Amino acid sequence: MAEGTDQGRDPVASISGKYPGASSVITELLANWDDLKLLQLTNFYRDRLEQAIEGGIYGLSLALTFENQFSGEEHRKISDLADKGERADSSKLLLSLVMEKGSRARRVMWETFVKIRNGVPKVDKILKEIQEHGCAPYDRSSHTRDLREIPNELKDVQKKHRETLRAQTETLRVNTILGEKVKVFQLVDRYAELTVISTVRDRRLVEHELLARGRDHEGRREKHLHRELERIRADQLFQSSFSHSKSKSGSSAAVAGAPAIGKTTMVQKIVYDWATGKIYQQFQFVFSFKFRDLNSINCRINLRELILDQYPYFGKLLTEVWKNPEGLLFIFDGLDEFKHKIDFADSQRDTEPKHQCPDPEWWCEVSDIVYNLIQHKLLPGCSVLVTTRPTALHLLEKAKISLRAEILGFVGEELKKYFVRHFVDQSVAIAVFKDVEENEILYTMSHNPSYCWILALALGPFFTKKDRHRQRVPTTITQIYSYYIYNILKNHGREIESPRDVLHRVGQMAFRGLCDKQIIFTGGDLINYNLQPSQFLSGFLMELLEREDSDGCVVYTFPHPTVQEFVAALAHFLTPHTKDSLGLLIEAHSMTDGRFEVFLRFVAGLSSPTTARVLEEFLGPLPHQTTCRVIDWVKSEIECQTGNTTSKINKRSLLNALNYLSESQNRGLAQATLESVKTLSFIGLTLTPIDCAILSHAIGLCDTINHLDLWNCHIQCKGLERLLPGLHKCKDLRLDSNDLGVSGVKLMSAVLRNPECKIQKLGLWNVGLTDSGVEDLVSALSTNQSVVVLNLGSNSFTDRSVPALRHLILTLPRLEWIVLWANRFSWTGEEELRSLRGPRPGLRVTV
Repeated sequence: MAEGTDQGRDPVASISGKYPGASSVITELLANWDDLKLLQLTNFYRDRLEQAIEGGIYGLSLALTFENQFSGEEHRKISDLADKGERADSSKLLLSLVMEKGSRARRVMWETFVKIRNGVPKVDKILKEIQEHGCAPYDRSSHTRDLREIPNELKDVQKKHRETLRAQTETLRVNTILGEKVKVFQLVDRYAELTVISTVRDRRLVEHELLARGRDHEGRREKHLHRELERIRADQLFQSSFSHSKSKSGSSAAVAGAPAIGKTTMVQKIVYDWATGKIYQQFQFVFSFKFRDLNSINCRINLRELILDQYPYFGKLLTEVWKNPEGLLFIFDGLDEFKHKIDFADSQRDTEPKHQCPDPEWWCEVSDIVYNLIQHKLLPGCSVLVTTRPTALHLLEKAKISLRAEILGFVGEELKKYFVRHFVDQSVAIAVFKDVEENEILYTMSHNPSYCWILALALGPFFTKKDRHRQRVPTTITQIYSYYIYNILKNHGREIESPRDVLHRVGQMAFRGLCDKQIIFTGGDLINYNLQPSQFLSGFLMELLEREDSDGCVVYTFPHPTVQEFVAALAHFLTPHTKDSLGLLIEAHSMTDGRFEVFLRFVAGLSSPTTARVLEEFLGPLPHQTTCRVIDWVKSEIECQTGNTTSKINKRSLLNALNYLSESQNRGLAQATLESVKTLSFIGLTLTPIDCAILSHAIGLCDTINHLDLWNCHIQCKGLERLLPGLHKCKDLRLDSNDLGVSGVKLMSAVLRNPECKIQKLGLWNVGLTDSGVEDLVSALSTNQSVVVLNLGSNSFTDRSVPALRHLILTLPRLEWIVLWANRFSWTGEEELRSLRGPRPGLRVTV
């Protein structure tokens, strides 16, 4: 049972305590707790235990079997599920059996947790929490049951409040861009489950948030699949084992997520589920606010007026509501959109009278109400939920937050479920999903629901038309957004006299928003760019900007930040003044915070005549001068970056420049720049699968690459798979010190068999090759006519490979030098290989 070891350790050794880390404190706590307390503890942590024990399933099951709590058959069932990769089901089965068998099995399970905690991080985390908090967590949990009973005088208003919130949240309004008006769906039919984790990382992103999430999302997903991250449900944000509040019931939670990842929709679902009695019934009342609405309040106000403004039916009954703050949940959505900065690190705020807000009737600034609720100074005992982009998380660093969670977006099957729900025709849903899944660049960014919505709208028509097989499906990000805008123009372009002019003005506003980090626009902003709000009678403008009405406030946003960036890039090609375009590109590229990164990729992509042609049907020709200036700028960037790859920052900059080239799809530009480069080097830079896909796209535009050096880039098989289409074009290819193994050999064998293979020098030093892969490699090389130098040193070949290697050396006519040094040959095997120098004069064999 090779897979039966957890974290690479022998389960029996781990259980027997041979490895350090067993805590005497937690052992003493467990010994002192009676069976009832242990039952309460297990129930309190049950959801998290199901996740935690996935990482130690074999050892835990073996320990319970050793202590006669499980039968041999039960242990086999648990192990068989884990062997099949169904660890979630395996852990559920184990925990169910433990609960069925009673107190002795539970005690053995917890005692085993102490012994294996070092090898199972999630178990260790739970034990540390118990060590710190003792019985407090589940004591608080039982305390909250008393809060559900509501006074008779509040029952009618609670019923009215639930009905109001349900009516407000039960539907989703969705734009279609396919000629139809805004569609309204039932929330429960369209809501897509997202992966939320009980940890927040990367709080201060300096790159564009979508790209940062996109590039490292594969790694995050892998960590999740390897059970290093704890998944949390929306109903576990308060009074659960995830929340660590020092007060008896009240707590504050912060949920972070990239732009348009689904924070607001998640809030809508939480409110809907409370209103329909599904979750958080310990709260008697839920009050939800959006920071973008609070921005319109320019005077002092109190919490009473704030609530009555939205829910006037409470009237004088609010005085009764305040009496039980433990039964209240306040939700504030979109902290990053709030125009007033709330500094939780400012200690003077607590002492200055102008910022104090001791009760709900106290008149003060909106920011003071929010601050005092989160800090439990106003209505102490109430609970507060705040959502924000990661870039605003630093504002909450000193806040009294009991739980910080992060929305990762779609993971695994969740993405497929989204497309299945989006399309009525399931064959179209599967076709779109398959197309996205097979395109690494599209797939890596598709963890974001709003981005998936754009993908679905842009790609759907290609798989619904009868001539779908004759159409070229978009493959770059710029092409996706070009078709997205094309569909809007096709269905609404005739509603206005000059769509080119309107798009130019919208794009100018979008670009100014990028410069100022502005994503919300007012009616005044529209008027400043000669866009009358009345034009929203036109479906054309409604598809570009979403209008949101609230009391005393009308604001406009783009459906997704990338739509704002694309329209801003398009405006660059629609402007009648092209002289300053090069200077604008240079200035945008000089910004180090990444705000223009996606904008620049779109600008590069729109320089492609093929991509631009899609839009020219409705917008007319894009200026040739602008296109030439963009191409010159991309060429300059690549030449500059390829000439300087001394540091990791330089190499990352080169990869960004290749992004521009990949988006431009300009074969002539690629050949003029990359084919003249002596060495394209990424030595020591960790390349993710998405990086490899971008590199592959750029290489794919060329006929020949002189020297590609990927030494120690941690590409592994997944990255090599993405690189595969272009590797045969490299004359000198270095893949040394990457963990490729037998699977990697098979992939490289396909490259070497390619009749157009140009590889003359191939470096496979220290890539994990073994005897089991030598036959594939020899077979591929025996048909190859290009390889002259082959480095297979520092692998794991033994004497078993000698016959195959001898055959290779004797039959490969162009081979001049083969390096086999630092393998595992015996002295006899080495001599056999060296002896081949005789039959092949001039051949160098380094063993």
